[in-house]
Amino acid sequence: MNDTIINKIKTLGGNTNAVDQGKSFIENWQNITFNHYLYDKDWDVYGIDQFYESNKELYHNQPEKFYENLLNHYFSAHDSAYGQYFVKDWVFTPFKEGSEDNEEFEDLIDQDYVEEIIGLPKPEFMCIMYSYGYPDHYFVCTTDPDPSNLTVYSTDHEVYFDELENEGNMEGFLDRFMTKQEFREVVTGYLTEKFNLT
Repeated sequence: MNDTIINKIKTLGGNTNAVDQGKSFIENWQNITFNHYLYDKDWDVYGIDQFYESNKELYHNQPEKFYENLLNHYFSAHDSAYGQYFVKDWVFTPFKEGSEDNEEFEDLIDQDYVEEIIGLPKPEFMCIMYSYGYPDHYFVCTTDPDPSNLTVYSTDHEVYFDELENEGNMEGFLDRFMTKQEFREVVTGYLTEKFNLT
């Protein structure tokens, strides 16, 4: 895991204190913690109308407090479906003989197809995120030839590993997500336009 990735994770609100450059990406990712969800830059302002209507008086009397509450609400471990991404760290080993995944997915995943996409024999994976969108699962290969900046692959539960897409490297993948400040700017622009606010 290179410094650029570590800094991107910090910017997005992740705690990287337990990261050790002597450890693998997989070990380090499992030691990174987020106490909130992530939102990508194509996010569709889910729930903002309702939040504004419920907090309209606060918006007009104490706008900073309104935005503080909004960020605290969205960037938390809430249970609302707002189009967020969930950071995960579970290992997936469909081609490892004797593993639970191998037993569960035997004959359900085309090994030749996966190996062709990944370019490695019997690849093992770690799920780094899932979301409510399509595709909804994002994986890295644990034996990626570039362990400092792994390639991210996506699939969806409806076509699980029958369709795999290369999403680019980890640095670029993390660039998809908004910081809290960027999130606030999106909401501010939306509210200004939608409700003619100044």
